[in-house]
Amino acid sequence: MSEQETEQTDNNDEQTTAYKSGFVAFVGRPNVGKSTLFNAFMQQKLAIVSPRPQTTRTRMMGIITDPGYQMIFLDTPGLIKPRHKLDEFMVETAVSTLEDADVIVYLVDASEPPGAGDRAIARQLAPIASHTKIILAMNKGDLLAFETILPRTAEYRELMPQAEDWILFSASEGNGRDELFQMLEDALPIGPQYYPEDQLTDVFIKDIAGELIREQIFLQLRDEIPYGTAVVVQEFKERENGVTYINANIFIERDTHKRIIIGSNGKQLQQIGQAARKEIEELIDGKVFLDLFVKVEPKWRRNEQALKRLGYTTEKS
Repeated sequence: MSEQETEQTDNNDEQTTAYKSGFVAFVGRPNVGKSTLFNAFMQQKLAIVSPRPQTTRTRMMGIITDPGYQMIFLDTPGLIKPRHKLDEFMVETAVSTLEDADVIVYLVDASEPPGAGDRAIARQLAPIASHTKIILAMNKGDLLAFETILPRTAEYRELMPQAEDWILFSASEGNGRDELFQMLEDALPIGPQYYPEDQLTDVFIKDIAGELIREQIFLQLRDEIPYGTAVVVQEFKERENGVTYINANIFIERDTHKRIIIGSNGKQLQQIGQAARKEIEELIDGKVFLDLFVKVEPKWRRNEQALKRLGYTTEKS
């Protein structure tokens, strides 16, 4: 083998073994399965999930570190038309996340034909495709009848022709999920390891605990009430007996909603607390004592100062 061929082989080996890393953002309408996919990839529950749209309000980061790569997932709120300051915060959070992404996973609900929201997001992503890789991920493929698979995938591919790759899969059932993960790994650019190998997220455990409490409000209450609630953890401390004590405030916009959350003889609040405590105990792998209090903060979703006090603020705010 000549010296030139040896040098070329060495260069090829370096390219093959080069470390890869990047930020992968999940983007799409509310309730298309972004958080379900996020948790499935992370193999544990970090993002809250409910059947109701707009459950996710803030960006959640999940970090997977492998000897050959580090993949940093960014779960975002669904892109919607804002109605108040909280919605504006959620949209700003999702849009700003796109600026940090090396790869964008555009999630759509393949069980339904493309709608106005899908088309609006596709228009927003189109110019980004010139400098950021986009993968079209058609979720809920398990709900499609066989004869609708080809026409439905064609509709979404026509909607996002700039996508570098596409896949029909199911985030909840797992069909095609490993294939999607491999697509993302292949799409990662060469880069450094950004976070320690044992770090799973940049979100504080106490804030995840607050989200798990809010998740139970979404799961157990109906109508507008869950959307008008916010949870702030005031104290998160492990006591000498090994039990983690958590004190959290549930903020609500109206007195009538406060009475509903507390329930007759406090039963509803007790049920929310019991279910949330189990989720938090699983998260931290330890015993939890959870104290919940309900407070009224009128029209907080429309008040920028109230939003900041409740933790809904971006770095630019």
